[in-house]
Amino acid sequence: MKKMLIVALAMPLFAGCGLFQKKTSESTTSGTPETSSSADTSVLVPTRAQAVLKSSHDSKVKGIIHFSEGEKLKIEILAEGLKPGPHGFHIHEVGDCSKGDFSSAGGHFNPSQGHHGSMDSKQRHAGDLGNLMANSKGKANTTIVVSDLTLKPGANSIIGRSVVIHKDKDDLKSQPAGNSGPRIACGVIEALK
Repeated sequence: MKKMLIVALAMPLFAGCGLFQKKTSESTTSGTPETSSSADTSVLVPTRAQAVLKSSHDSKVKGIIHFSEGEKLKIEILAEGLKPGPHGFHIHEVGDCSKGDFSSAGGHFNPSQGHHGSMDSKQRHAGDLGNLMANSKGKANTTIVVSDLTLKPGANSIIGRSVVIHKDKDDLKSQPAGNSGPRIACGVIEALK
C-alpha cells in the first residue's frame, strides 16, 4: 500500500518533468513554431523607373524619361528645350548629375567592355541608345525598346545610373563616345514602387 501511495504521489512530479508526455513538434522558446531556415528573402524587383532631366548651366532642356520592363525594356523620352535635330542619347555609368557639366555621370554604361556604336552594332556599349530627334519646336517624344538593359538587379541593371542627352548628334562610330559634344541634360534613374 505504501508503494502505491509513493507511486501515486510521484506521478504528477514525473509528468511535470515530461517523462510521460508524447513527443510533439518542437517549438521555440517564444512558443511560436520554428520556421524553416530558408525563409522568404525575396526582394521586390522594380518594373518601372524614371529619370527627371535637369539642364546644364548653358541649356534649357527639361523633361522626364519613363522606363518600364516586360519581356524587354521600354524607354519613353519626353524632353523639350532642345535645338531641333539629333542629339546623342546614352545611359551613363554613374547616377550623379551634380556637376554643372554632368561629368559626374561618368562614361557610357558599358558592362561588356564593348566599343561605342549604334544600337544595331554587334558589339556596343549597353548604354549607347543612338540619337534622340528633336522636332522644329525643340521637343522630343520618342520610345526606344532594348533587350540588353534591365531594371532587375544584375550586371546590366540601369537603376541608380544616369541618362544623358548631348548637345550634338552621335556619329555612332567615333571612340570612345560618338563625338556628340557637351552633356546638356542629365537625370538619375530611380525605381518606382
